[in-house]
Amino acid sequence: MRWADSTVAACRWHVVISREETTRICLVRHGETTWNVDKRIQGQIDIGLNAAGLSQAEAAAVWLAGEPVTALYSSDLLRTRQTAERLAARLKLRPSLRSEFRERRYGIFEGLTYDESRARYPAEYLAFERREPDFVIPQGGESLQQLYERVRAGLQRIAIDHRGQTVIVVTHGGVLDIVNRLVRGHPLSNPRDFLIPNAGINWVSVRDGCWSLETWGETGHLVMVGLDEMP
Repeated sequence: MRWADSTVAACRWHVVISREETTRICLVRHGETTWNVDKRIQGQIDIGLNAAGLSQAEAAAVWLAGEPVTALYSSDLLRTRQTAERLAARLKLRPSLRSEFRERRYGIFEGLTYDESRARYPAEYLAFERREPDFVIPQGGESLQQLYERVRAGLQRIAIDHRGQTVIVVTHGGVLDIVNRLVRGHPLSNPRDFLIPNAGINWVSVRDGCWSLETWGETGHLVMVGLDEMP
């Protein structure tokens, strides 16, 4: 999937970098897990990839092997680390683990399917489903606004540390949901109008302090399109 130039919207969010240096960041969602298949909310529970997920991770690694990547970052959860390991082997890079790119903390919903969450916690699930930015999911969960702040800080740090370079970040569906809105300048409360497939490849860039979305949800490297089980 390719989006039109989003530079106008993206310029609402600035990072101070040198003029005429374009930093490109490739964000890869982790490969499939059994919980993805079951539509079970993982959050920060440490679930590993299933066989299909390992194959997807290898396919993404082969696809990206020719890119001039100077650094590889990953969430420190198992499913992203396993995906990043495949990329690292092809790119001859060592992954740097960053907690800023962990999945959202889903509190009471973690370990439940989306249907189970809706049935067991109807009021809380309604606030979640409505994408209320300041709703903090009970029992250790995060709000969308809290997730936004940590993801933005992580991207800003990479843009500053790797100005003019190409970087890969292996992360999660909830994080990618935030990145897409952040770069396009769309509100957190807007319904999602884009896909976030397992092992999907997404490119964003920043130049002269303005962010733009290059491509989103690339799955040409996959024999089977990765799951997008998120609501």
